Amino acid sequence: MLPVGKQDRIPTQGERIANMSSKGPGRSHRKGITRNELYRLFPNDEAAERWFEAQRWPKGRHCPRCGSTRTVAVQHRGSMPYRCRDCRRYFSVRWGTVMQSSKLGLQTWAFAVHLMATGIKGTSSMAAYRELGIRQATAWHLMHRVREGLRQGLGRPLPGPVEADETYVGGLEGNKHARRRLRVGGGTGGKTAVAGVLDRESGLLSAAVVERADGKTLQGFVTDRTEPGATVYTDESRAYESLPRKRETVRHRVGQYVDGMAHTNGLESFWSLLKRGYHGTFHHLSAKHLDRYVGEFSGRHNVRDMDTLVLMGAIVRGWEGRLVRYRDLVDG
Repeated sequence: MLPVGKQDRIPTQGERIANMSSKGPGRSHRKGITRNELYRLFPNDEAAERWFEAQRWPKGRHCPRCGSTRTVAVQHRGSMPYRCRDCRRYFSVRWGTVMQSSKLGLQTWAFAVHLMATGIKGTSSMAAYRELGIRQATAWHLMHRVREGLRQGLGRPLPGPVEADETYVGGLEGNKHARRRLRVGGGTGGKTAVAGVLDRESGLLSAAVVERADGKTLQGFVTDRTEPGATVYTDESRAYESLPRKRETVRHRVGQYVDGMAHTNGLESFWSLLKRGYHGTFHHLSAKHLDRYVGEFSGRHNVRDMDTLVLMGAIVRGWEGRLVRYRDLVDG
């Protein structure tokens, strides 16, 4: 889980900003890393390996297979430089994470993490290929692996008040002859539905691809992610009519976008950023992998106040126990 899931309670937006190491009026003043600083921090694979180990094992190295702290460095390091005295297995900082079986150097991995941490509108595989000097297909797989570090759950339901909304992403219906277009109401033919909830107090957000934007699906999405006593602000969509939460609405169809506290402007800003990434960075996202990108954007939103280096460490720790194989991405 990202750090919020381990706290006693979800912090407010004010508390999150107050905890920033570089205090300033808003998230744009978080402490970043210049290109020169990045190369000084990761001048080679050995330096990158030390950094990855510090992120993964901040309290000391332990075996990722059995959890034992009785480990030793072997004389001939190779690809598995450590050995566990209890289970007698060899391991490295890569083992048991998305880096497992990767032939890329750890400096390249560190630079890819930096791209993910700083790319507010995402980083395409073409951009990664140019920045990192690797094949485009390798860059595509690499960025999907790095992305896993941001695709973490909230750890607990949101207390509210929350905004709930849905949007539609993708689709090529506009390029088709009218007779071949999908017949779906609301002008959403061929697009993929994405639902989201945003907590007003903490600013935390959860979004995911949903199979359909009907009442059963959207209400289940909201109730799974909110506490029973949460007040939920939505638009006038009938899909939320029997939501088992206190609900207030705004009527978008008659030009009403704010009614006192009732609005979904926060989520709509997030949808706008997601779609700018879709159109401006990636240009096209397959429905098959869209949820991965939605998870990236929502995860980055939830840690957007972190300094860049701290965020990079959080991404690395989010890889624990995760594998993203190329054939699973292509064939799965």
